[in-house]
Amino acid sequence: MTERIATFRAGGRDRYGLVTEGGLVDLTPEFGARFPTLREVIEAGALDAMVQAGAGRAPSWAEQDVTFLPPIPRPDRIICVGVNFPDRNAEYKDGSAQPEHMSLFPRFPSSFTGHGQPLIRPPENDTLDYEGEIAVVIGKGGRRIAAEDAYDHIAALTLCNEGTIRDWVRHAKFNVTQGKNWDRSGALGPWLVPFRDAAQLDDASIETRVNGELRQKDALRNMMFPIRKEIAYISTFTTLAPGDIIVTGTPSGAGARFDPPRYLVPGDVIEVEAPGIGILRNTVADEC
Repeated sequence: MTERIATFRAGGRDRYGLVTEGGLVDLTPEFGARFPTLREVIEAGALDAMVQAGAGRAPSWAEQDVTFLPPIPRPDRIICVGVNFPDRNAEYKDGSAQPEHMSLFPRFPSSFTGHGQPLIRPPENDTLDYEGEIAVVIGKGGRRIAAEDAYDHIAALTLCNEGTIRDWVRHAKFNVTQGKNWDRSGALGPWLVPFRDAAQLDDASIETRVNGELRQKDALRNMMFPIRKEIAYISTFTTLAPGDIIVTGTPSGAGARFDPPRYLVPGDVIEVEAPGIGILRNTVADEC
């Protein structure tokens, strides 16, 4: 069974531990004094020790009794790669070929919620859209990382629904930041899967379903900018740190590209799935 490590809230406090078929093994009592969050666990290279400590133990909490949180609280950087599949580039219908350099933008931790929680549609605009993606969590920091060494810097994988307020990405000529950072408009999770083998990414695929209908599906091998190149390029201009998250790109099929657009509405259920990682599931609710 795939090793799964989650951050969750239970019994009135934030915790972390292993996700098993029977529930969650809480490892906060054993590791929390040294490592307050999974970010510090990753920084210390202690993911394997934590997995071994929890192996075979009885669950501390039933899954229905916990609230899943984004796996890494307060990462220094969440950097997203835009328009990274050829079909996605073609959706823009601007006749452009593959760009020489990748498009990047930041997201703030407050713009994400956890697995099982609603994505929040704000009162200012109703164009909330979905983007299913695989995200990589940096384990070993570095600057100017060579592409051939990039996988050595990954600690774990997770999933992202990179929820977007489409009208707000058009508010300016060159940036999309304001459409990508509404509070709790996206989701990360449901957990971390330790990265142990190149095939976890080289053979990976991603799909997104809305209310059971398949909307997005593609293989990561089709990316215009593979993850090795993403890490190399990003680390050229910023020093990556343990716990940083790179959201690697979404396939074609987002709601904005339908005619008419098919934006998310309260009650919708969105599932982002990657074999070997899991399913990130969220609903939609209007902001109260």
